[in-house]
Amino acid sequence: MLDHEQTMRLIKEAQQGDEKAKSTLLAENMPLIKSIIRRYRNTVIEYDDLIQLGSLGLYKAMMNFNPTFGVRFSTYAVPMINGEIKRQIRDDGPVKVSRSTKTLALMINKYTDTFRSENGRDPTVDEIAAQFKIDAYEVVFTMDSTHMPVSLYEKYDDDSGGYLIDNIKTVDKTDDLIDHIMLNDLIKSLDDRDKKIILLRYYRDKTQSEVAEILGVSQVQVSRLESKILSFLKTKLTS
Repeated sequence: MLDHEQTMRLIKEAQQGDEKAKSTLLAENMPLIKSIIRRYRNTVIEYDDLIQLGSLGLYKAMMNFNPTFGVRFSTYAVPMINGEIKRQIRDDGPVKVSRSTKTLALMINKYTDTFRSENGRDPTVDEIAAQFKIDAYEVVFTMDSTHMPVSLYEKYDDDSGGYLIDNIKTVDKTDDLIDHIMLNDLIKSLDDRDKKIILLRYYRDKTQSEVAEILGVSQVQVSRLESKILSFLKTKLTS
């Protein structure tokens, strides 16, 4: 693993045309690229193509990076990598739902019907997760993917022209947060309100205003709470 000084030296050499330096930086940052493309596993783009797009984003990052930016190279590279992939998704079309996701959704629906008839209510996400021995957030992802199959590039605000995918942006600010949702222990350590905010913002693509309406608070409160939650997660992940 490269330290900061080695990374800066290789970037300088790469910008001067050193192909070996470029290859070394690409190889050293491949785990970062693979971490990012996991978020796009259900898109129309094949895995190998995602790797190529991620590599292109990293290449652009290394050729444009400047130490005076005041951030780590990996932090600077994340939005560049995401940008290449998002542009391709926008051009290629809507999200695809995999066969395994559809199968799990059918099983969840069947279990929900049985649970409802026996208990007079729908099961909670945690109850479904326990039944199928999966993470609660996989339950939400599955249900949302199959019940509401909208394109990540469907507009959520006709006035501003904003897209759903543009609403998922805070976790892209640093590579330390890319996989934070996957860290079950951290998510489970949050209280119910904070879990719900993360769930709605990053798994159901809700805007802060929509979350505020659901929780019965102001948009400003949601913004402050979200910032506090992400700060907590970042601290835990980087400690």
